[in-house]
Amino acid sequence: MSFFSVSSGKLIEYLDNGKFICGYVTDSQPKRIRLVNQNGRELNLPVSRIVHCSSCSYSGDSDRDSLVRLLRSTTEKRHSLMERVDLEMLWELTCDENTDTFDPDFLAELIFGRSADDDIVSAFLRSVFNDKLFFKYREGKIKVHSPEKVEQLRLRLEKEALKEELVHKGSELLRHIDSGEIKEADFSPLDEQVIGLLQNYYLHGSEAQEADLARKILKQSGCTRPHDTYHLCVKAGVWNVNENLPLLRADLPVSFSTQARHRAEAILQCGNASLFDDPDRHDLTHLKPLTIDGATTLDFDDALTLQEQDGNYLIGIHISDVAHYVRPGDSLFQEAMNRGTSIYFPEGQIPMLPRHISQGMCSLIQGEIRAAYSHMILLSPEAEVLRVRIMPSIIRVARRLTYEDADRMINSDPELKILNTMRKKLRDRRVQAGALLLPFPDVNIHIENNTRVSVSLGKTNTPARTIVSEMMILANTEAARFVSDRMSPGLFRSQGKITRRVVHGDDDDLYLNSLQRKNLPRSELSTEAKPHSGLGVSFYTTVTSPIRRLLDLVMQHQINNLVRRKSLCFTLEMCKDFTSVINRTLATANNVKQQRHRYWLLKYLEERKNSYLEAMVIESGPKRVNLILLDTLMDIDLPATRIPPPEPGTQVQVKPVKIEPLDNTIRFDW
Repeated sequence: MSFFSVSSGKLIEYLDNGKFICGYVTDSQPKRIRLVNQNGRELNLPVSRIVHCSSCSYSGDSDRDSLVRLLRSTTEKRHSLMERVDLEMLWELTCDENTDTFDPDFLAELIFGRSADDDIVSAFLRSVFNDKLFFKYREGKIKVHSPEKVEQLRLRLEKEALKEELVHKGSELLRHIDSGEIKEADFSPLDEQVIGLLQNYYLHGSEAQEADLARKILKQSGCTRPHDTYHLCVKAGVWNVNENLPLLRADLPVSFSTQARHRAEAILQCGNASLFDDPDRHDLTHLKPLTIDGATTLDFDDALTLQEQDGNYLIGIHISDVAHYVRPGDSLFQEAMNRGTSIYFPEGQIPMLPRHISQGMCSLIQGEIRAAYSHMILLSPEAEVLRVRIMPSIIRVARRLTYEDADRMINSDPELKILNTMRKKLRDRRVQAGALLLPFPDVNIHIENNTRVSVSLGKTNTPARTIVSEMMILANTEAARFVSDRMSPGLFRSQGKITRRVVHGDDDDLYLNSLQRKNLPRSELSTEAKPHSGLGVSFYTTVTSPIRRLLDLVMQHQINNLVRRKSLCFTLEMCKDFTSVINRTLATANNVKQQRHRYWLLKYLEERKNSYLEAMVIESGPKRVNLILLDTLMDIDLPATRIPPPEPGTQVQVKPVKIEPLDNTIRFDW
C-alpha cells in the first residue's frame, strides 16, 4: 500500500541495507516505479519501499550526469541538516501528548521552526531511521515510543554496544594470546568475560549462550578452524594441554560447597570417641580386619575378618559406616545427590564426598578406630550361608595388603588361604546358578608429565581380586535379602534372563568373553528385588562402597534404620525418586569417564599412527567387521573389504591412519 503520490519527475528516497538512497522517478506505475539513483543505477522498485517522496517535481531534460549530481547534492544537503535534529528534545515534547502518532511534516516543523519542505522532512526521517530510540516510522507516520519502551530500547542498545566492544576487544585479545603477548594472569575482567564466552561456545556450540557473539569474535580474529579456541586457551594457560573436555561439557561439580567442606572438617575434628557411647554399636576392635586394595588406593571402604566356629567360618565383611556421618538433608548428602558417584580418570578423580570424609574419617585406615557396618555371615565348609547378622560396629584394621601382597601370601597366610578356599566355592555356587564371570583385563593408562601416555593390561581374576569381589557380592546379596525379606522399600540391581550364552563356567577366553558381553541384557535399577542372572543370585543391591556410590549410601541408611528398629529412612516413593537421580547421574558420569578414557587411548595410538597393531575379530558381517585391539582392548569397526573375510576369533593386523583425539575420532585400515 502506497502513502505517496508518486509520478515521473519526483525525487524519492528508499532504504537499501539500512541506508537512505535518493532517486529520480523516470516512470511510474500503480505498484512499481522506474528510477535512476544517486549512484547512477537504473532500478525497478516497488512503491512500498519508498520512505519519502518530494512534494514538487523536477525536470527530466537534464543529462544523466547532471541528474546524478542533483541527487548527490540533495543527499549531502539533507545529510548535513541531520545535525540540527535533536530527537530526544522532540520526544520530550511529544511523549506526553494525547496521541502517540504524528505526521512527519508536523514533527519536522517543530524541530526546524519553519514550514516543512522536502529537505527538512527527509533530514528528520533519516534521523529517525538512524536513531530508533525515540520514534518509529510506520506506514508513512511517526509513532512516539513510551518512556518504558525508550528505557527498554536504551538497555538493548547498551547491550549491543557492549557486544560490539566485546567483538573488537575479543578479537584483539585473541591476537595477543596467539602472539604470546598475554597470559591468563594478565587478563582484565573484560578479557575473562571474552574467554569464558569462547570456552562455552567451544564446549557447547550453537547451544551455548551468546553463540552468535562468540562466532563474530572468532571470525573477526581469523580463528575459524574447529579447535582454534582450544589451542588459544591452552596457550593462554586457561586450559591445560590435555583439558578434560567431556567433564566441562557435562558441567559436573568438581568442588564442594562451603557448607559441605565445613561439615566435613567438623566431622574430622570431632573424632570418633563417641562411637563407644552408642549401645547398638558392637565393639569389634578385638578382631583383626584386613584390607585388600590397589597400591594407590586412598579411600578404603571395606575390610575382611575370618573366624572359625565349630567347623564353619564366620566371615566378617566390614563396610565403612558412611551413613553415620552423611545424613539425609545435610549438605554432604546433597553433594552425594548431585554427583551420584565418584569418577576416576587416569589423571585423577572427582570424589563423591570431600576428602576429609572419603580419605579421612570414613576410610578404613590401618590402626584407626572406625565406624563400620559389619555383615557377619556364617558359611559352612561348602560355602553355604548358614546365618547372617548385620550390625553397626566399631573396628580397627590390623593389616593393609595390596592385591600383589595378598597374591604372594595366598598359600602361606592361614587367613588368606581359607578366604581363598571360600571364594572358590562361592564362585562355583554362582556359576552353577547361571552366573557369567567374564573376566576382562583392566586397561591401566599411565600419564607422565600430563603428556606421554603408556597403557598396560592388568589381570582382574587373580586370587586376591576375586576374594574381594566374591565377598562383596556375598555382602550385597545378603543385604538385598535382608531388606526384601522385611518387605521394606529399597534399591535393587537386577538383570533379565540371558538368552544367548557363548560362555559357560569359568572361561578366561578374550574372544568368547567379548562376544558374550555384546549379548547381555541390560541391568536394571528398581525398587523391586528381582534375580540378577549375570551374577547368579536371586536378590542383589550394592552396599559395599558407600564412600563412592550414592546407591550404597542410601541402602546403608535404610538397613541402619531396619537394624535399629526405627521407622524407615526412605519411603517407596522416595526410593523411586532415588532411582531417577542415580540413573541420571550415573549415565552422565559413565559417559564422561568413557570419553576421557577413550581420549587417552587415542593419544596413545597417535604415537602409533600407520603402525600395524594386533587385533582380534569378534564379529564379521557382510558390511562391517568388529574387532578389539589387543594392547588397549579398544572396540573398533572396519569395512568388510578384506578378502577372504576374517573369521571371528582370529587375530589380524590393523593400522590407525587418522587420529583426532579432540574430535574423538579414529580411522583404521587393514
